[in-house]
Amino acid sequence: MQYRPLGRTGIEVSLIGLGTMTWGEQNTEAEAFEQLDYALERGVNLIDAAEMYPVPPRAETQGRTETYIGAWLRARRCREQVVLATKVAGAADSMPWLRGGPRLVREQMEEALQRSLERLQTDYVDLYQVHWPARSTNYFGQLGYEHVPDEDATPIVETAAVLEDFVRDGRVRAIGISNETPWGLMQWLRAAEQGNAPRVASIQNPYNLLNRSFESGLAEMSIREDVGLLAYSPLAFGMLSGKYLGGVQPEGARLTLFERFSRYSNPQGVAATEAYAELAREHGLTPAQLALAFVNRQPFLTSNLVGATRLDQLAENIASVEVQLNDDVLDAIEAIHARYTYPSP
Repeated sequence: MQYRPLGRTGIEVSLIGLGTMTWGEQNTEAEAFEQLDYALERGVNLIDAAEMYPVPPRAETQGRTETYIGAWLRARRCREQVVLATKVAGAADSMPWLRGGPRLVREQMEEALQRSLERLQTDYVDLYQVHWPARSTNYFGQLGYEHVPDEDATPIVETAAVLEDFVRDGRVRAIGISNETPWGLMQWLRAAEQGNAPRVASIQNPYNLLNRSFESGLAEMSIREDVGLLAYSPLAFGMLSGKYLGGVQPEGARLTLFERFSRYSNPQGVAATEAYAELAREHGLTPAQLALAFVNRQPFLTSNLVGATRLDQLAENIASVEVQLNDDVLDAIEAIHARYTYPSP
């Protein structure tokens, strides 16, 4: 396994991180334990969760993912071996079961962190992230920015001050942001420079062969400011594994079970996936190896967050650290990207 610095914190995280959002919905506790054991044995130390997991979010399952992780940490007694990351939900009226609709204000954030710590059976998290902004902006696949006045949105500096207190009292070691824009990252950095917040260590946004929008604006900021990307959806909800090609709907697969995950399955996304899968076959790679190795090599990447419902999938994902793409493959990827520049948001 390779390791990279988490911002300027002095914490080292594995190039492959373990995403957990299927646990409690598509995966049982026993399967979660199996994945955690396998990942830890192979040098994966970053475990990424969220208070709202599993996804799709439901009142009956909310928090179950963290509960599974907490039970594993207690059973294995390995808390110091992992970098534990979780997230506080951004503003949302669509989840009334979560504090009546989550908001990034002090009272709610205090409750969110305390409940996460209880479920995780620990007294601190290594990385506490804001899952999405309080303001209306482009995230979760939104295209075509339309400015919406945000007088009712909790200011970043106010949320940052709460996180500062979490770090000061030792319940959080470092903070991160997620589903953010260049403007949002700039505001977080400004808050830190003005002494109102800890410095953000990471930004968790989508990045994959079907969605390279991070490269425009955020990539330069990420490198220059040491705020590395925690890349989520590196296989585009499994599309880039090639398992859905030809209209196949594998039993139990995410896109088979949940129609809401359609971001990458439009005609352009399917055509691009077919092209990448063919390229992988031409060079003796699986589609997943090609897709993950491309993410792994990016200079702005801190960790590539892989998720899996089966152990063989996780094994292939972790093994991508050994795959090196030659110049011919990289040139071919850019040629496909020129044809399907942003097939999916």
